Amino acid sequence: MASVGISGKPLTSDVVMDETWYSDPFFCEKTEQWYPLSKTLAEEAAWKFAKGNGIDLVSIHPGIVIGPLLQPTLNLSIEYFLDLMSGIKTLFINHTFVDVRDVASAHIQAFEAPSASGRYCLVAQVADSPDTLKILRELYPTLSLPELGNPSDSKFQVSREKAKGLGITFLPLETSLKDTVESLKEKGFLKF
Repeated sequence: MASVGISGKPLTSDVVMDETWYSDPFFCEKTEQWYPLSKTLAEEAAWKFAKGNGIDLVSIHPGIVIGPLLQPTLNLSIEYFLDLMSGIKTLFINHTFVDVRDVASAHIQAFEAPSASGRYCLVAQVADSPDTLKILRELYPTLSLPELGNPSDSKFQVSREKAKGLGITFLPLETSLKDTVESLKEKGFLKF
């Protein structure tokens, strides 16, 4: 989603992002958001190359990917998730969560389905930090988590319609959060 939703536009509760959205490279550069800038420029170059070389390109745009880890190390999304749980990341922002299993399924469907075309946003649910911590508290009442206040009513949404066209039915956020925590425990990154 880094190449989709970083434009400087206010992301209020009446906003629904979809595949027609593009991050603004000038805004990313001005605000020194280098990761979204690199993703935006890379996607732009990929589309230009595909068009110039007759390649049928499909791009997948996941939000923050959570769920069970395959590798023995942390990736950027899971590191961010751990920082949120520990209180290191206390920003009151909206997160675009998606389960790694849904991302894998979308890649397979985008490759195998002849009708797949263009861009696909993959976000199961938008949840702010207090929402996320509230769910984690309900799942793990003994876990020591930071207090960040009440969930916000001002959450933008991300359309799921095009992803549904690939046959994607997103896992519930509660399932993804629980499976993330269990995987982190199993891999030794989280102890309680």
